[in-house]
Order: sequence, then structure tokens, then C-alpha cells
Amino acid sequence: MASSNLKLLCTLLSRIRVENVTIKRNLYQPPKYRPPHWYMPKERVLTDDMVTQDNRDFIDEVRQDKLNLQTAMESPLSKIEPQETVQWNPTTRRVGLIARKIGNYPLWTKSGKKVQTTLLQVVDNHVIKYIPPEEYTPAKDYKPKKVGKYRLGCMLVGSETIDPTTVTKDYCGIFSSVGMLPKRHLCRFHVSPNAQLPTGTPLFATHFRVGDYLDIRAKTIDRGFQGVMKRWGFKGMPASHGVTKTHRRPGNIGAGGEKARVWPGTKMPGHMGNRWRILRGVKILRINTKHNVLWTLGVGIPGETGAMCYLFDTVLPLKKLQTPPPFPTHPPAEDLPLEYYDESIHLFEQPSITFEET
Repeated sequence: MASSNLKLLCTLLSRIRVENVTIKRNLYQPPKYRPPHWYMPKERVLTDDMVTQDNRDFIDEVRQDKLNLQTAMESPLSKIEPQETVQWNPTTRRVGLIARKIGNYPLWTKSGKKVQTTLLQVVDNHVIKYIPPEEYTPAKDYKPKKVGKYRLGCMLVGSETIDPTTVTKDYCGIFSSVGMLPKRHLCRFHVSPNAQLPTGTPLFATHFRVGDYLDIRAKTIDRGFQGVMKRWGFKGMPASHGVTKTHRRPGNIGAGGEKARVWPGTKMPGHMGNRWRILRGVKILRINTKHNVLWTLGVGIPGETGAMCYLFDTVLPLKKLQTPPPFPTHPPAEDLPLEYYDESIHLFEQPSITFEET
């Protein structure tokens, strides 16, 4: 009797099938790092390869020859006839630039007001690769990005040529197909299919115009572990009248009654900075075509001096482009003015005050 019951129980257990298992996890799930398919490891271990000084000089000579060829390379845009160019429309998204933050500088408006600006230098930007929308699949997006009815492709832009012996062979292979030396920085921009550029196209500061508005993406200054007064701007406790050892503490972090717990999202001490942030709607006041420097209004651009910034056309509805910009980018030209100023900026070559004779 017992054996028959045991066999019946085993038969029933064998027929049980688990359809759904609920696993409790934390509310905060840190995003997984999913590098794109074009990514290659960049850093390598530098070792002494026992290379003689003559061989080192030969390698430097070859590298310099390649750099000279890259500098003298003609822009692919010069081979495109004017009738083949595509017209710009408000839903088109252009490629961006990689710039380095080099400091702050004051300018004066025609009304006499002093404004602070941030200088961004565009150094050695080239188009490395274009991935069409049919082949490009963003890592974090389950649906393809669209602008109106158009899907977006991906444009890889490199900045600042470096020594190829300091990076891995796989990383150098990304640039070898373009005929260029490896770049220190590599960034992707989402672009419309009609705004694609040929590989090897140089990008300059004249890609933007004075008066245009930019969105600037950069990493904030890493300030390490900070308390609530520096991290969140808390007032702190009184300095005297019985207060001891709690001058810079946050105070009560809980609540009473049925919700006697610490609420999620409570501002507490922790790591401050080293986060990617986007400053939107930054106006361009001045452009230097010789050194490829942009003067942008304000000093709130993330990052310390020398940090890299990614510049692209703003997405703010009231500050989007209203007139056609250089599309798909500004071709290289030698007869450009040295400086471009916004119409609201006072030029020091002009008189600041004039008197009328009576």
C-alpha cells in the first residue's frame, strides 16, 4: 500500500511543470556594459621590446610620413559635385564634433554687458566610419531611433592623432581601413541617412555658425566621496547653542508613523561627480577659423579644463535650427575670415562710444 502511494506521488511530481518563477531583486539595476560591435580594446601593456635606437628613429620617420600624408589628404567633399548635394530640412540630424575645453574668456555685448564664455577647441576631427540604419542597432534601445519618419544611422568621429605603438593592434585596425593613424578619442553620433559623410572627411569649427545653439555632453569633475553639504547643498546644523559633532550632518533621514523607514531616493553622502551630463541650449558667440575655437556662452559646461566635450545641434524645440546650416558639413576653404562674431558682440576694432558734433 505504501509503495503504491509512493509511486503515485512520484508520477504526480514528474508531471509538474514550472511556468514562471518570480525572483525578488533590488529596485536599482545598474546597466550592463554592452560595447558596440565596432569597439576594440584600446589600452595595451607597454613593454621594452629591445628595439635599437636606429629602429626607433626609422619607426618615427614612417609615422611622420603617414601623418604628413594624412594632413595633405584631400577632403572627399571636394570630389562631390554641387548638384549631388542633399538639401537640409528641419528633421535632419547632422553629425557632431569632439572638442576640448581649454578655459574661460570674457566678452562684451554692444550694450556694454560683460558675459563669460567657455572656449572649446576642435582638434583634428575626422569621420572614421558610417553605419547605416539597417546595420546599426543601439545597445540600450529596443526600438530604432527615429526623427520624424526617418531612422538614424551612426557616424564614428575620431579626434587627436596619437602614436600607434601605444595602443593595441585591433584598435589601430579601425583606422587602417580609412588610411589614418589611430585617434585618442572615438565617439559616435546619431545622424540621418541623408547627412552621412564619406570616411576621412575632416570636420572643422565652421561646422557650426555663430548664433546657433548646441547640446554639449561631457563628464563632470570627479570629486570623490562627499557629504550632503557639498554634494546636495544642505544647510547643515547650527554652529553653537548645544550642537556638538553634528555640524555637517544631514539630520533626520527617516519618517514616522506607518512609513517608518528611509525612503528610496533620499539625499545622502556618496560619490560626487564623474557622471555624463548634457548641457542643452548653449549659444555660440564667436568662432576662430585658424585655431578652430568656439566661444560658447556661460561657464556651466561639465568637466575640468582639458576635458573632452561632444558637441551637436540642440534638440530644444525653441532653439532648433531655423535656417539651413552647412550641410552635411562645411567643406575646407582657405579664404575664410579669421573670426566670426555674433551680432550682439562688440568688436574691439570698433569704437565703443561716438559723439555727434552740434
